[in-house]
Amino acid sequence: MRADAFFEAAKTLPVAGFETLVPAGGLVVVAPHPDDESLGCGGLIVQALARGRAVRVVIVSDGCGSHPNSKVYPHARLRDLRESETVAAMAALGLGPEHIHFLRLPDGGVPSEGPQAEDAAAEIAGIAKKAGAAAVFVTWKHDPHCDHTASAAIVDLARKHLPGAAFHAYPVWGWTLPPEREVGPAPTGYRLAVEDDERAAKRRAVEAHASQVSSLIEDDPEGFQLQPAMIDRLTGPHEWFIALPG
Repeated sequence: MRADAFFEAAKTLPVAGFETLVPAGGLVVVAPHPDDESLGCGGLIVQALARGRAVRVVIVSDGCGSHPNSKVYPHARLRDLRESETVAAMAALGLGPEHIHFLRLPDGGVPSEGPQAEDAAAEIAGIAKKAGAAAVFVTWKHDPHCDHTASAAIVDLARKHLPGAAFHAYPVWGWTLPPEREVGPAPTGYRLAVEDDERAAKRRAVEAHASQVSSLIEDDPEGFQLQPAMIDRLTGPHEWFIALPG
């Protein structure tokens, strides 16, 4: 199926309540970079916490690829900044720092196979088991960023450690794919309705990633910045969760 047809179909997925998506147990959100968790799953996280469900967030990469030429924020300082932004973002959703895990794999070089990928998969599975998680959410494998694809592959490797768990993909950059790109079969899954107060919390979480949404880092003209249109798209009244086949 072409990307344009896929996303037209995704827009008509049934709207479901949280309990339909995650009937029982906790959940793990796996994000390739600091900010993907807020953009793709902020509403999901708010709703899970409101129901007393265990939530764990795993950030796969160190996030240092966003401003590689900054002198003010060299690698270690940028990594620390992006991790502190993630802690602030999750606090806006109600999640404490003890439930955030940073794997610190290289931004732009997250492996999709091999020993490092297997180790990351085992770590994610261990986090899920310890939290009693019955569902895992990860970026869509067709998102046009290598780390998003690799994170999806790592979660696929983790599946053998988590029998009985449900797995879902959330698109972030997939919405920007060329319309003619082939992305496989039609989507199945759900749209999660995100209420106004939940959307407000989600937007606060996104805005907490100041290095990504503002000109906080001024000395790298080629540095990444999320555009308002992209933020608006992903902080609307729904979040999209594509069911991954067993």
